[in-house]
Amino acid sequence: MLGQLNKLALRLEEVQERLAQNETYQDPELVARLSREQKELTPVVEQLHRYQAKQRELEDLKQLLQDPECRDLARGEYDGVKAELETLEESLRLLLLPRDPLDEKDVVMEIRAGVGGEEAALFAGSLFRMYSMYIDKQGWKLELAGASETELGGIREVSFLVEGSGAYARLKHESGVHRVQRVPETESGGRIHTSTCTVAVLPQVDEVEFHLDPSDLRIDTFRASGAGGQHINKTESAIRVTHIPTGTVVECQDQRSQYKNKDRALSILRSRLYEQAAAQRSQAIAGERRSQVGSGMRNERIRTYNFPQGRVTDHRVGLSLYKIDSILDGDLEEVIDALRLWEQEEKRRQ
Repeated sequence: MLGQLNKLALRLEEVQERLAQNETYQDPELVARLSREQKELTPVVEQLHRYQAKQRELEDLKQLLQDPECRDLARGEYDGVKAELETLEESLRLLLLPRDPLDEKDVVMEIRAGVGGEEAALFAGSLFRMYSMYIDKQGWKLELAGASETELGGIREVSFLVEGSGAYARLKHESGVHRVQRVPETESGGRIHTSTCTVAVLPQVDEVEFHLDPSDLRIDTFRASGAGGQHINKTESAIRVTHIPTGTVVECQDQRSQYKNKDRALSILRSRLYEQAAAQRSQAIAGERRSQVGSGMRNERIRTYNFPQGRVTDHRVGLSLYKIDSILDGDLEEVIDALRLWEQEEKRRQ
């Protein structure tokens, strides 16, 4: 393990040297690649340096244990440093597991009502609120791209961008079918209904990573619908971008600026096409949106929100938490941490 870590430390030095050279910046793609590599290597090498410092400290304490005058004092410190060293060694093993190169990316999220009619749309609104509150607690930035609301205040579909360090790493496991079991607000008989929503989490990629050919795009403007005041209803600020080769369509209408809507639509389109291309290169990458979110049928769920029992269960890790209210208020840390640990364990087995 230490041999592998030392190679990574040498590689970090090489990357830093290349980034310090002026000629490197003549190639934007190279700069982006080296910067990503530097960002990935730095925490590993920093942890290695901490581990090496503790190793030296432990060796010094071993010497003191040979001294009768210092033996008693050194013994207590020795046990503590040895325990710290074991913890650091385990963290280094985890850091050496294969990393998802997309983990540090910003995110495009899409929520759609599935089975359950108006109740599914109301649940989609609850999920959007949950993620909005979680994103706010993380200190990240949320930008709404577009939403389609129902008359009762539910959401048929909503798409939004999330900007923040490690956003994709923490949100990627939210992709899939979310199931709710509760007495709907629209149900007068008091019967428990089951409804679903689908969530898609896509890594946000830039033009360097995925180039969109302008000749493949058809861009239309139209008047935005829904709430927004006089301005939004009188100007054609909404944007519809169609990727002609694949038929993929993205609409953005949340911003008053046509240019901002266009930028967001292109960003979402780029993320969708990047993911589709990745899925085509390797079936091991669970990136294709249809396989990621399923069809919205009740039996495809990854998580269940059971209101009568106050329970949230993630079926992939078998975790049940009886605090549905706090989770829907954005308290997702325990669930997300369990899923990240599950991901690490899966990598260990490979």
